[in-house]
Amino acid sequence: MPRKEKPQPERDEEPQEPLFTDKRRVDPETGDVRPEAAAAASDELSEDDMALLQEAERDLVAEYRDRAARAEAELQNFRTRVERDRQANRETVIAEVIRSLLPVMDDLDRAEAHGDLAGTPLELVAQKLRSSFERYDIKSVGEVGETFNPAVHEAVVRLPEAGATGETVADVIEGGYTIGERLIRPAKVAVKVPADN
Repeated sequence: MPRKEKPQPERDEEPQEPLFTDKRRVDPETGDVRPEAAAAASDELSEDDMALLQEAERDLVAEYRDRAARAEAELQNFRTRVERDRQANRETVIAEVIRSLLPVMDDLDRAEAHGDLAGTPLELVAQKLRSSFERYDIKSVGEVGETFNPAVHEAVVRLPEAGATGETVADVIEGGYTIGERLIRPAKVAVKVPADN
């Protein structure tokens, strides 16, 4: 029995490409609303609906602008807090380092008070240490004759004196130091106070 051959497609025919219809409202190349989409939308919506839609769009734009302004203000506040914290941390670290050097400074001050530094290499060391303190805005507190201030002075001894009108520093036992507005160590002082009659 002879075999039947299947019909072969003609090779001369080119396959047809599918036909696509672009129904997007926004033109992908220009980003504009296509005229036919705008016309269709205006046909579908009444004037009242269009006014409501435009008002809603304006409200949405205003809301996003408000959100953006708030976010920008929050960012600025955050930057300010970070800078303030960075400065405070810097002062804290410097204060800790200075606190560790204060016993050395106290020894040098006592040696200088006894005349043991004059003409020795330690005199130069003391000068360099004091200039380093000044570079970081470290100031000494507690001088004889100044008014007693419990915020920067620690009264170790109270000396009643006839004729004294207020509490004044009579002697500095151990110097105090500040960095900027921060107290590193209060000055230990002897205080003259009015004598009771």
